[in-house]
Amino acid sequence: MDLKEAVNLKEAINKNTSRKKPILDRDPQFFKNIPLPSWIELSLIDVCNRSCSFCPKFDDNIAPNTYQKMELSLIDKLVSDLKKINFMGAFCLCGYGEPMLHKDLIKIINKLGVFGGVEMVTNGDMITEKTILELYNSKLSQILISMYDGMEQKIKFQKMINKLNIPENFITLRERWHKDEDYGLGAISNRGGTINVEIDENTRKINKTKKCYYTAYQTTVDWDGNLYVCPNDWNRKISMGNVMQKDFFEIWNGKFLSKYRRELLNGKRCSSPCSVCNVDGTVYGSKHYDAWKKIK
Repeated sequence: MDLKEAVNLKEAINKNTSRKKPILDRDPQFFKNIPLPSWIELSLIDVCNRSCSFCPKFDDNIAPNTYQKMELSLIDKLVSDLKKINFMGAFCLCGYGEPMLHKDLIKIINKLGVFGGVEMVTNGDMITEKTILELYNSKLSQILISMYDGMEQKIKFQKMINKLNIPENFITLRERWHKDEDYGLGAISNRGGTINVEIDENTRKINKTKKCYYTAYQTTVDWDGNLYVCPNDWNRKISMGNVMQKDFFEIWNGKFLSKYRRELLNGKRCSSPCSVCNVDGTVYGSKHYDAWKKIK
């Protein structure tokens, strides 16, 4: 990678970080004096049409494609629960599969869009002029296309955007083909210990400080309604609760998730999968961290 590419990559990473800061670093919302999440990630479908080497989907023993998908009844239950607490956060459609493979994607976006921002992360393989227009005319706030093949992808998508006269801030093109730079991902995550990555100096610092704010400001809902400690938990062995069986707020403030939250906010990565995770969990959510620390 030459200097120009390196500069562009750094700018792209900074842009990605700054995009989420207004949501994740704002003052938290409260319900019954409990800080609420500002970010809910939904994994709509448990299958991806790609098999990238840095993703657990590369290994069927870790994250096989089950082809299971989230039902609209689950979305309706989640929406009902969130209305009870006057949720005013944002959603990200990403998780453990390719969201554009879900046939009810537009319906799901429009149901979630009543609360606020809904963004989607996709590999772009299903993106066409038709799908761009359908997504633009829905309640989706932003598409993030991760491009793994090369500059030709960027040129193709840019031509579509220009032809359709779509606002530049609706579609973000992310260069992920820089293999010498961890596919443009910066310090790559080990996905909760499911993949092996080189332990660099940055990771050593993370493992030394150990604090993580993920459980203070966000949560992840899988296709079947199970909530997991964070989106890096690709093993998905320990559910915090299921939204089809319990109220969302009951799970968010429940004993199981509270145990993880208490440990992580006190710098103790002692429970699985956190004990083997190399993610810097302090990039966002400092105000949520402060709010939770005040709760005894």
